[in-house]
Amino acid sequence: MFRNALTAMLLTPIIAAASVPAAADPVADFYRGKTIQMVIGVSAGGDYDLRARLLARHLPKHIPGNPKIVPQNMLGAGGFVAANWLASVAPKDGTALLAISSNLPVSQAVDLEGVKFDVRKFSYIGNTTDSPNVINSWHTTGITRIEQVMEKELVVGATGRSSGSYYYPAALNAFAGTKFKIVFGYRGGADVNIAMERGEVGGRGSNLWASWLSTRPQWLAEKKIHMLVQIALKRHPDLKDVPLMQDLVKTELHKQVMTFISADTAIARSIVTTPDVPAERVAALRAAFDAAMKDPALLKEAAQAQQDISPTTGAEAQQIANALANASPEVVAEAKKVLGDGK
Repeated sequence: MFRNALTAMLLTPIIAAASVPAAADPVADFYRGKTIQMVIGVSAGGDYDLRARLLARHLPKHIPGNPKIVPQNMLGAGGFVAANWLASVAPKDGTALLAISSNLPVSQAVDLEGVKFDVRKFSYIGNTTDSPNVINSWHTTGITRIEQVMEKELVVGATGRSSGSYYYPAALNAFAGTKFKIVFGYRGGADVNIAMERGEVGGRGSNLWASWLSTRPQWLAEKKIHMLVQIALKRHPDLKDVPLMQDLVKTELHKQVMTFISADTAIARSIVTTPDVPAERVAALRAAFDAAMKDPALLKEAAQAQQDISPTTGAEAQQIANALANASPEVVAEAKKVLGDGK
């Protein structure tokens, strides 16, 4: 009897502890059974689209509650339509994400018409690569170096006035003396690629270097495209002989303008969520993104697709976007001469 009593006494705390419910996780409780909408502001098939869909496949298992993520393309105005939707229409609870166009902080800083968002109010979740952008020519043009574009017109395709595919060559025309002719109206980079093959344009106003490596490695191998300029804060190891935009201008102010325009490549492929999402959900989404960037399954799939993964944390991406949106008045005023003075 004594042994039974002692056993009962010793087991009582264990039984009592087992009966106490586990601590609730409000983030997991919120996301469990939910669907997150992953909006992509460009057409299907390009680098933005492929990276967003890669994340949509691997991010859910790292978010508490394991919600589903459904990608959806939302086209228009160089990413403005999707960004304006995120700012004013999307639910502000952490169930809407945007693969944000990297040009939007610069577009906001120079007050382009159509900006109804504030990137400083978005919460940056993370960025998958800081690969530089490049302007390229198509092999049939005979142009292989940027110096040739200072002597001969090169027609390049662009998605819209608010996109880097417009304002990179436009800035070079204004400050470096190039002769790019910019053709608007393409829905996305994949459409510009088709236009190059058809001979409608002789180049592309912007594309991520990592995107060329992953989507058109055969073009690189066959020298069907030539990189003329890289848009970044420093030269990429793969592109040591390709000048930066800053290298092509002479005045200190214009170097600062080119640096301002180029800085968005540091957040080239970022994911953001809406304003006013509870801080604990933003923190959970950022932690999930960081975990996904180390996920062997994601890295294997990215490697198979030749997609560069060189991530930036959400907090770091936020600082860069905010700095661009808050650029100095002198630099912004000079940039507006090229990009337009907005409303």
